[in-house]
Amino acid sequence: MADTHFRIERVYGPALRHLVEDLARLRLTVFSEYPYLYAGNQNYESSYLKTFCTAQDAIIVTARDQRGELVGCSTASSLNGHHTDFSQPLVRAGYDLTQMNYFGESVLLEHSRGNGIGHSFFDQREQHARNKGYKLACFCAIERPADHPKKPASYRDHTVFWHKRGYRKLNDISTSFAWPETRDGPEISHPMAYWLRKL
Repeated sequence: MADTHFRIERVYGPALRHLVEDLARLRLTVFSEYPYLYAGNQNYESSYLKTFCTAQDAIIVTARDQRGELVGCSTASSLNGHHTDFSQPLVRAGYDLTQMNYFGESVLLEHSRGNGIGHSFFDQREQHARNKGYKLACFCAIERPADHPKKPASYRDHTVFWHKRGYRKLNDISTSFAWPETRDGPEISHPMAYWLRKL
């Protein structure tokens, strides 16, 4: 249960587009941190999110503070016709995409963490997926070595949290995505693991 100082809401349909620029800024802020170390730009993020808004069963779960400021967002949608790079390894492994809801990013500003918002993001997306008839929820997460030189001493791994939520890592399939880690730097391929839960 999220702290009552924060308001959690689900956003669907045409209203999604009103969140594109704010979510793009949140993604750039949060994903610049370890473990993603993503050095993206607003134009690319906005374009990516506008495409997301057209996906079947797309939803953004928002978290706002007492002032109404957006401090976090979490997304989910169908895999049909979207996220092809992500979905193809699942198809090759025999998964039925029509039964699978894709959980995209969960981004939350540092000062708002530790208040149960992460659990609320999963609660809201899982309920949305069940309401739409999906049987599985799946997301992708970066794999970093334990001794990565840029890993902060205060970094908290999410593996225990995901296990408590009922997700299991799929050890038989993986994928990779490329993004720059420095401004105007080269795109670097990053290994990504799949996590799955039956709903």
